[in-house]
Amino acid sequence: MSQAVPQPMWSWSGAWGAPAAALHELRGVSMGTRWSVKLIAAASALAALERGIQARLDEVVAQMSTWETDSHISRYNRAPAGTVHDLPVEFAEVMGAALTLAADTDGAYDPSLGALVDLWGFGPAGPIAHAPDARALADAHQRVGWRRLRWDAATRELIQPGGASIDLSSIAKGYGVDRVADWLLQQGVKDCLVEVGGELRGHGRKSDGGAWRVAVEQPGGGDNEAAAVIALDGLSIATSGDYRRYFDADGQRYAHTLDPRSGRPIANEVASVTVAHAQCMHADALATALSVLGPHAGLAYANRKHLAALFVLRDGDSFVTRATPAFVALQRSV
Repeated sequence: MSQAVPQPMWSWSGAWGAPAAALHELRGVSMGTRWSVKLIAAASALAALERGIQARLDEVVAQMSTWETDSHISRYNRAPAGTVHDLPVEFAEVMGAALTLAADTDGAYDPSLGALVDLWGFGPAGPIAHAPDARALADAHQRVGWRRLRWDAATRELIQPGGASIDLSSIAKGYGVDRVADWLLQQGVKDCLVEVGGELRGHGRKSDGGAWRVAVEQPGGGDNEAAAVIALDGLSIATSGDYRRYFDADGQRYAHTLDPRSGRPIANEVASVTVAHAQCMHADALATALSVLGPHAGLAYANRKHLAALFVLRDGDSFVTRATPAFVALQRSV
């Protein structure tokens, strides 16, 4: 969960005009970014709903933010070898999903890459001016490997093998969106659009009966240029892109999306991958995994798993899109 505050990777589709009486927007800050919730509710309920939303996001931070020194994940990361950690229910749910995806992608997705995140200047250790040398990269890379993590899903126990550093920034933000959306539904808020740092989940409709429509940003495009537009009702959407967080050094650009298998930032044609899924946690993690897998293996994986995914690929100085049939079907439904 980066502490930098990125600009959202989405633009709202359609004109809002004057807000309807029951349509409200709540805003706040969490996970180093901004959150917003558009919802239809009584004005008298807004203060309590805002407090509840912030509380759910604060809980995710307290458990899974590597930027908080006293979080559950930070305590695990600095613990000595052999220590057993009883994870809270929420942390355990995210950990289980992350390890399942790691196994399914044969390590293209890996929650144990925290040492690499810090090494490349994208973690709490702070930014770097030059790419790390070979020795430093080898030292950090040997601490990475999801198979090293001894995890018991039944007891929610995670054992520190020694030197392991977990980073859940590619899944915890999406989980935060799910926590908020699920809680709002439990409170009887049936029409809402939840967004945390560009990851979204929508339910129901706007006050005018229209769908919650979102436009997927076209890298390098203008304000009115979109790679796709889809409607969200019981659906989440998340994007992983290499053009928001990166650093330039020695004539080369290094993106924040890392390949756990090489220990280096990805270097393929992928500019961004967008995934739509019922749960934002899964959309968030899958977008990262597909970016690492790349345009060929990633698209093949997405098609094999019947995922709704949109790849924006670099083609010289321009961009081309590749969408799975499931994603095309969502566009047709708008």
